[in-house]
Amino acid sequence: MAILIFGTVPLPYAAAQMQAGGVNLPGDPKWYAGIGLKQGDFFRYSMCHVDYKECSEFEMDIWIKGDIKSGTEEKWNTEVVVYDGNKVIKGEMDLGKLAPEPSGGSADLSVYRGAFKSSIVWLSAFANGYTESDAKGPKKFSAKSWGKIGNIGGEQIIPTAIETVKVKAGTYETVRVSWKTGGAVSNVWVVDGFPFPVKAQTYTHVSSGIPPSEYKFELLEYKENVQQDPFVGITSDAVNPELKDCPKTDSLTNSIQRPTKNFSYQIHAFYAPEYPVQGCPMKWQFNFLSKYHDVEFLNQVQYDLLVVDDKFTLPATRSIANEQGHDYIYSPSGLSTIDMMVKEPPGTAHYVIYVYGLAPPEIVPTNPLDYLVIDLPIAAKSGSPDTSQKIPSWIKNNAGWWADGSIDDNSFVQGIQFLIKEGIMKISS
Repeated sequence: MAILIFGTVPLPYAAAQMQAGGVNLPGDPKWYAGIGLKQGDFFRYSMCHVDYKECSEFEMDIWIKGDIKSGTEEKWNTEVVVYDGNKVIKGEMDLGKLAPEPSGGSADLSVYRGAFKSSIVWLSAFANGYTESDAKGPKKFSAKSWGKIGNIGGEQIIPTAIETVKVKAGTYETVRVSWKTGGAVSNVWVVDGFPFPVKAQTYTHVSSGIPPSEYKFELLEYKENVQQDPFVGITSDAVNPELKDCPKTDSLTNSIQRPTKNFSYQIHAFYAPEYPVQGCPMKWQFNFLSKYHDVEFLNQVQYDLLVVDDKFTLPATRSIANEQGHDYIYSPSGLSTIDMMVKEPPGTAHYVIYVYGLAPPEIVPTNPLDYLVIDLPIAAKSGSPDTSQKIPSWIKNNAGWWADGSIDDNSFVQGIQFLIKEGIMKISS
């Protein structure tokens, strides 16, 4: 069966009807998630899910390594590498053979397994390899409906149209499977005989306003009969010796809540670790709040996290949005999480939460542009010559800036705390 199309092929016409679907393919074939999956298959997807950082994209590479037995059930054992911004996570994931839903594997991959289950293999809830019945089994593309989504008013999952779709992995002849969600139409494109859909754009159910993405994905690469481990030489950050002495970012116990410079917004910023270390991971969570009510989240926030020099001039020395391949970071709910690597040298780093305004993606905001500066002390790794017993120059600068009112008390206290932590300032019992 050839699924990669390099030219135009005449196809049967299918009208897109949202309440009564079904398309005609030669032989009236059936499909289910996982059909034709085999040892040696390799998939590379870009994907996101609303439950993970509000649909922030990451790449997931999956290699079907072979069979594994769990009790009486045979499953696929896969190796997986996830590229999430600056993070690399490598591990294993077990997939069912009747429905390729992940049911075990490396703990570090748990959040990504959840996103994979709720996006790429989501249609297995309707079309799977179980014995055919009303609710289970393979589904025909000619069927009027594959089932209903109970939690959003019983909307129909419908094979809607035959479409030629171009993704980075190639050009595919697909069947578009659609459903209507709160006024928006969600689509997943599947290929006859191919295990997973090649593309999706879906939306969350909202009663009003513009619905944000629930999940989206695109097939970047597909290979068959890959017998040698394609991930040889790739090291997960969890075992990366360069990150061995880095502080943990599990608990966001440090926070700052302030209005932006022109009082257009309130921002509650959480971060970890307390003392960021050059060359180590750092995590942020930003709550964008109304300037009138500090419990009211703002929606559809376009922003960036910048790093500026000591003169606070633009352009910034660093843009996290640009590093992720975007012009800005989009937060539909007003609660946004960022994982990043600290590239700033020991001293005071000037992080700027730069709010462009409130608007849906690709629309220029009409709200005021505003920002909040957060100064944090950056430490050097243990054993580095930068952590000598001499007082760093940035501590001296902090003292001068505090004395003339350029920085607030909290920033000055952070410098004192840094001296205590590094053992430069000795405090007796």
